Amino acid sequence: VIPGPVFARTIAINDPGTLAKYLVDEGSVAWLRRGDGMVGLGCFARVEVADPAEADAWWKGFVGGLQHRSEVTGVAGSGPVAFGSFSFDPGNTAGTSRLVVPRVVLGRRDGSSWLTVLSETPDPSLVELVETSGAPLVELVETPSPPVAPRDVQVIADTADEDRWRRRVAEAVRRIESNGLEKVVLARAVTATASEPIDVRHLVGTLSQGYPSCWTFSVDGLVGASPEMLVRRERGLATSRVLAGTIRRSGSEETDLKLASSLARSSKNLAEHELAVASVAEALAPLCSGMNVPESPYVLELPNVLHLATDVTAVAHKKASSLKLAAALHPSAAVCGTPTAVARAAIAELEGLDRGRYSGPVGWIDTNGDGEWAIALRCGMVDAADPRRINLFAGCGIVEGSDPDEELAETKAKLVPMLAALGL
Repeated sequence: VIPGPVFARTIAINDPGTLAKYLVDEGSVAWLRRGDGMVGLGCFARVEVADPAEADAWWKGFVGGLQHRSEVTGVAGSGPVAFGSFSFDPGNTAGTSRLVVPRVVLGRRDGSSWLTVLSETPDPSLVELVETSGAPLVELVETPSPPVAPRDVQVIADTADEDRWRRRVAEAVRRIESNGLEKVVLARAVTATASEPIDVRHLVGTLSQGYPSCWTFSVDGLVGASPEMLVRRERGLATSRVLAGTIRRSGSEETDLKLASSLARSSKNLAEHELAVASVAEALAPLCSGMNVPESPYVLELPNVLHLATDVTAVAHKKASSLKLAAALHPSAAVCGTPTAVARAAIAELEGLDRGRYSGPVGWIDTNGDGEWAIALRCGMVDAADPRRINLFAGCGIVEGSDPDEELAETKAKLVPMLAALGL
């Protein structure tokens, strides 16, 4: 049910400084990159949806009943926004997908800073308070207590689970060699436990500082820093970043240069990457024109790993919102495989894991349909029943010639950001 009537007011404000410090509680939402982004406080509306397409329809209905006054124009994300997080495979999970519309949004982008407040009345009180009191915004909405680092965190090494995962990879390779499956992405999870409930705000702050080029997100218990942009839509331009092919960094600049060179020449990794790029281009084609697909990937350098990366760009059709584009792209070969239906069935049969919202789209959409939807990678899901526990996920693309030991090592490299954020 869409609440109504809905009034929104957006004002320009002075630079508020570090956005993560405004996360007031565990229910706050965040989307941060290179210091810019948005944090959402309070909940004006929250809805469970089946998939991005259903979320797109709900959001269009919400926007249709919205009355919005704004003094910030031409900046994507300024104004009312919905933050979303979606299941990887709705047919094989006990979890649900959801949209959250914050009551208060604090944002900064392209040199502009703003405050948006949603209300059931025409004059949101917080906006008036900021305008008339003269008090710094930080004094009005800053967190009542500083984030707390997790304490006594432990991850129990499960060698039996690692052995099972190796066998699953070996079985996937056998199927690739025998029954037409070209690629399948298999994930595994580890559980970290702390002595007290995990403060997600601390994870957001640590990840956004340690991985500034990634998109740090926090939506309803799912928190992480993704290097992969499923799709961004801004002023009609759609962009999708494809990552496939990974190698762990060594810590030595000279060695890393050699690793990057070997990654760029690896036939196994290049084949995996080509499948992922092709799946994105094929999915975008019906909703876009003027597509540009680079002939070869570049090496994306992150603090812990190197990735083969390709940025696909296109002009989105006017009615193709960022959520509609995300619905068309998910699941891409980068997190599922090729052919999609065969790979998804193999994941459900072989993986032995409820991914939940891991590897699903996560991001935001504004009232113009612009938005950013990353793939929920390098992330963890706080256990709603026991917030001292968090499940951490990592996956690998399995293709012909994949080695189970090498793939296991790759998952361990991909777990590093979240383990480090937890203090491990």
